[in-house]
Amino acid sequence: MRISLGTRVTLGVVTTVILAVVYVPLLVVLVNSFSTSSSLTWPPPGFTLEWWGRAFRSDGALEAVGTSALVALISSALALVLGTMLSFALQRFSFFGRNTVNLLVILPIALPGIITGIALNNLFRTILGVPLSIWTVIIAHTTFCIVTVFNNAVARLRRMGTSLEEASADLGAGVWTTFRLVTFPQLRSALLTGGLLAFALSFDEIVVTTFTAGSGVRTLPMFIIDNVARPNQAPIVSVIAVVLVVVSIVPIALAQKLSGSEQQRR
Repeated sequence: MRISLGTRVTLGVVTTVILAVVYVPLLVVLVNSFSTSSSLTWPPPGFTLEWWGRAFRSDGALEAVGTSALVALISSALALVLGTMLSFALQRFSFFGRNTVNLLVILPIALPGIITGIALNNLFRTILGVPLSIWTVIIAHTTFCIVTVFNNAVARLRRMGTSLEEASADLGAGVWTTFRLVTFPQLRSALLTGGLLAFALSFDEIVVTTFTAGSGVRTLPMFIIDNVARPNQAPIVSVIAVVLVVVSIVPIALAQKLSGSEQQRR
């Protein structure tokens, strides 16, 4: 399809403006993390690495990073198992209510986080009588991390078809042998992509975490919110925000690269 020069220029300008609105504030945060000012004045009066050193020596920040990483890893692992099982059940089998179950699986990612947080808070504290802890946060994160794994696995299963699995069964291979040697190698990159996206989604989640975390649990996003308005803490928060952006970008970039490599091989 050919488009006119005016249309190309218009699309280029609109794209540039949108990208600037999204990424210029991130650039400002990056610059502020090196500012000599403790109140984040603009433009920065000077540049220093002092705040980076303080951030990496902060026990509270390091503990928050560890908590976020632990929650994200366990949530992603649970999501990989449950999301894969759900994708097989809903893609390879027909049963009454399948479409309804499919909707219910995807719904947590579409609901506003505050609704999910309130619902899970009521579930844990009122219905089950379970005290809020790091495990309630993990369970809460798993509910929406499942969706990323499920969507990737279902999409791959639809493209794969069943011909190779049927051929494996005709040649005498059992169910687990077929899964290990035929199904899983084709599904592996989709699961890895879903797991990376789930990790990124869990690592920087704040709304659901706020409603499901106990008093002794503080993830990295919660640490940022607690300290952003405190005196002399804003530059340290900027450092942590930069680290959080990098940590979020890496798994997303890897997932995108894996998806692109898979499409090129196909």
